[in-house]
Amino acid sequence: MTSEREAGGRVLAVAVYDGRLLLVAQGDGGPWTLPAGTAEPAETPGATAERVVYELTGYLVDGTEPLGPADGESPDAVPAVVCQLLTDSPSGGASLPAEQIRWVAFEEAERDALPPAVGTYLQGHGPV
Repeated sequence: MTSEREAGGRVLAVAVYDGRLLLVAQGDGGPWTLPAGTAEPAETPGATAERVVYELTGYLVDGTEPLGPADGESPDAVPAVVCQLLTDSPSGGASLPAEQIRWVAFEEAERDALPPAVGTYLQGHGPV
């Protein structure tokens, strides 16, 4: 995976804390998904993930662990970045209301709805 992507590339944020995964619902009744957004010019996938999580939820995260494609997954798959939570509570600047933000236990995450690399990551990790 490269450290920079062209502007406009989509990035998934895999925000985790204590065996839980951050999910958001964008739009009325939208499905629960990983926070995702579009990279700005010369923005690394990690920086994009950090920015998107903050803008959507108000949580500060550290996006330093990019996930490579899982076995059998296209090398052109949307990049995902594991983000560790840095703050216990979100700031007041989130663009999503609280009811559109939730934390789910890894074992409760619908893995078939997640990219293969994310499902593989969750399978090998648990609360510390």
